Amino acid sequence: MNNQATVSRKLDHIKICLNKDVQAKTKSAGFDDVEFVHRALPESNLANINTKSKLFGHEFSAPIIISAMTGGHPVAEKINKTLAIAAQELGIGLGLGSQRAALENPQLEKTYSIAREYAPEAFLIGNIGAPQLVDGTIELKEAQKVIDIIDGNALAIHLNALQEAIQPEGDSNYSGVIQAIDKLAEELDVPIIIKETGAGISGEIASLLEKTGVAGIDVQGAGGTSFSAVEVYRAEEQGLERLKRFGKVFWDWGLPTVVSTVEVARATSQVEIIASGGIRNGLDIAKAIALGAEGIGIALPLLAPAFSGDVETVKSIIDLLVKELKCAMFLTGARAIKDLKNVPCIISGKSANWLTLRGIDISMYAQRSL
Repeated sequence: MNNQATVSRKLDHIKICLNKDVQAKTKSAGFDDVEFVHRALPESNLANINTKSKLFGHEFSAPIIISAMTGGHPVAEKINKTLAIAAQELGIGLGLGSQRAALENPQLEKTYSIAREYAPEAFLIGNIGAPQLVDGTIELKEAQKVIDIIDGNALAIHLNALQEAIQPEGDSNYSGVIQAIDKLAEELDVPIIIKETGAGISGEIASLLEKTGVAGIDVQGAGGTSFSAVEVYRAEEQGLERLKRFGKVFWDWGLPTVVSTVEVARATSQVEIIASGGIRNGLDIAKAIALGAEGIGIALPLLAPAFSGDVETVKSIIDLLVKELKCAMFLTGARAIKDLKNVPCIISGKSANWLTLRGIDISMYAQRSL
């Protein structure tokens, strides 16, 4: 393993996400296709709306997880410290970036462990890549070390087949991943969360994953940050024109977040679902929960203030998300997060077309009642 290449790539990703437009171009996450049926008589008090929730047995003040962003480079230490302080003070969760770099070089462990130092009570999620389970780089011992480094509450295994296929140094061998996940889920003591990285997860794959015994699925659908776009800019900087074109072709590849959330929710019954990918406000959060998610993940809007060490801005962004979530709940008659599962909502547009063609009866969402 080339640790210096890994570290350099981490910095590339941070700089590109900070300075370039890496969001989907023509594909929407789908939240504009979802509308709630307004409840003119909410029969509740906005001041008493309760956003508390439980994910993987852990209490959250709101169903929000700061999605994995980074680690493994010295600049990542400040980012993760800032996010950890915010997560601790707000009572929400935090995912760390891929910890492969720390396994390759123990001197980089601090860029991840800083999170537990500043968030002693927060729900922290470790992170490894699926290809490393196949090539033998990560087995039970290494997975446990990843958890130990951050004293983590759960382990995310990220699926980034699209990014690996486009990346010049990518590892695109996914043969045997499902068996490796199955084995690790049986051996590891903490919950395992399978997370995509911007291309979504279909119902068929979710069903396979559920059978392995994983605890959660983070759909991370298309419509938010495109890691194909990130690789376009990396290829451009390295003068790799063929890979640049490759990345542009697949810039908007994947299942939009809305359809992925519905597909996974309809295909599973035992896993907890996190919806992420293009969630930009509290109304999006409410819609994601109503469609079947237990929690949501958000990353890109928090990166710039985290990079600057601006805890107050990170907290302010999340505080506004929660206020918007409460308003959406109030206007639908939902007094608690679980009530959102029963409020009626209409799915239309491209999302409706997709789900109908996939054999999902979307009328059930419109006909629900509290």
